[in-house]
Amino acid sequence: MPAFPLYEPEAPSRAEVEALPGRTLLQFGTDWCGHCRAAQVPVTEALAAHPGLRHLLVEDGPGRPLGRAYGVKLWPTLILLIDGQEKARLVRPTETAAVLQWLATE
Repeated sequence: MPAFPLYEPEAPSRAEVEALPGRTLLQFGTDWCGHCRAAQVPVTEALAAHPGLRHLLVEDGPGRPLGRAYGVKLWPTLILLIDGQEKARLVRPTETAAVLQWLATE
């Protein structure tokens, strides 16, 4: 059993993501990526302070349309959506405090 959630290979469409109400955290990466694994601790710790935040881990890579639609270049990339619209982006977070500050974006 993994210590952290796994990235979901079946991603929603961009239209489905844009239709999500409220706050959503999209996290793009892969299970085998070292940067993604390192970021899981600060992201998980920060999410503990935001229990109502929808969190979608989306497997990314060549041929993955959702990551391409959002212009993802590096993993992990975190995108904060509010009512389906991108409000903030964070790439390769390494510290819980930085993720918490970033999640405070309105």
